Amino acid sequence: MIGILLITHGTFGESLIQNVCHVLNKRPPLIGQLGVSAQDDPLDILPMARLLLNEVDEGEGVLIMTDILGATPSNLALKLLVPGRVEGVAGVSLPMLLRALTYRKNGMGTLMQKAISGGRDGVINMHRQ
Repeated sequence: MIGILLITHGTFGESLIQNVCHVLNKRPPLIGQLGVSAQDDPLDILPMARLLLNEVDEGEGVLIMTDILGATPSNLALKLLVPGRVEGVAGVSLPMLLRALTYRKNGMGTLMQKAISGGRDGVINMHRQ
């Protein structure tokens, strides 16, 4: 099973995991998060990110999910990427995370595709009928 590591601003990653636990009625295995605060130096928290990455990796790889491309969490994630083994996706949302959790036994390529489509397809113009 592919592990999932959320690297986000503040407590956003933990909030996503709490909401996933609510929806699924359990905490999924091999999921972790690292919250980055404004005071954190990315080079100082890189060792913690590597430790968390190893904790969620059973040998099939890890998908790192961040909130905003170009911000500190994604810049930190970029330092951890290993093509085909540790991949990254920016723009994490609850629909994206739920989709990723559903498809993480299907290989990294499928997982990446499904996670991205989950985020994209989770944005819907609601209207009353």
